[in-house]
Amino acid sequence: MAENSDLLAFVRARLAEEEDIAREAGGDGWRTPAEAPGEVHDRTSGIAFVVRSRGYDRHIAFQDPARALRRIETTRVLLDEYEEIAALDTDRPAQDFTSGRAVGLGFVVRQMAAEHAGHPHYRVKWLPRFSHWGPSSPE
Repeated sequence: MAENSDLLAFVRARLAEEEDIAREAGGDGWRTPAEAPGEVHDRTSGIAFVVRSRGYDRHIAFQDPARALRRIETTRVLLDEYEEIAALDTDRPAQDFTSGRAVGLGFVVRQMAAEHAGHPHYRVKWLPRFSHWGPSSPE
């Protein structure tokens, strides 16, 4: 389904942008030494930058380029899994394991895309869909 291909392309493009940013930042793991509050150090223990207010240093260090690159790689594995069965991710899926897997992975990929809802290429139709899947309930 072309719609799902566009969704995949959108998420992959956002990951590529994030990968470029992480690599430009050195791709290194950062840390905040206890003895130097507010300092964020790179892998050589050099000061990458200083942020001396409200715990930003620890948050920034936790979002270090090396961690971002690991997350991007694991996300790409998930996208590859979805790509194999994306055509089965429909509003009215068949009631079999593969279709259920496609719908489940599609939900996750739509959540990933929704992180970028403010991006000019994001499409509202990519919002996660909630559909009834399973046997009909008795009335």
